[in-house]
Amino acid sequence: MPNYQLVLASTSPYRKQLLNKLAISFETASPNFDETALSSETPIDLVKRLAIGKAQSCLVDKPSVVIGSDQVCVIDGEIIGKPHTREKAIEQLSRQSGHAITFYTGLALYNTETQQTDVTVDTFIVHFRELSQSQIESYVDKEQPFYCAGSFKSEGLGIALFDRLEGKDPNTLVGLPLIDLIDMLAKQGIDVL
Repeated sequence: MPNYQLVLASTSPYRKQLLNKLAISFETASPNFDETALSSETPIDLVKRLAIGKAQSCLVDKPSVVIGSDQVCVIDGEIIGKPHTREKAIEQLSRQSGHAITFYTGLALYNTETQQTDVTVDTFIVHFRELSQSQIESYVDKEQPFYCAGSFKSEGLGIALFDRLEGKDPNTLVGLPLIDLIDMLAKQGIDVL
């Protein structure tokens, strides 16, 4: 295995928890990158650019392979951000009830020594049950998903909101596509097994 430090360019406890599944040592770093969407930027272009920007913006002190990731939720062609408030979470879930929404998760792996970046986007579709207003409010009050795109935590009670899920990697929905990451790390000579 190459002598690279592995760095997760994220302060998200969810992404850190996901990366811990691979049982490899890594550091975390806070990316210093403006996440504002550009006008007329597609969801796929946005998450690619943000994942790359996050990975490349981290200051590291030795040769590193840096993981950047970003995710957006799209409802009826519109990018939906984190709700931040109870009212906005209820509004988002009400809009999603009975519909399918799409998550695009960008993943970038940046080698600080070679200056090479590998990037991909994984897509995940969530089909929501028909939810009553009281079910939505009860869910929001129990899990308070104010800092989660789409206003739910699929790793918790949020699973009760869904009719079905479509995608190759359930970790993508939480914010870090591990199947794609394992392939990218292998290209860098890092075998997680």
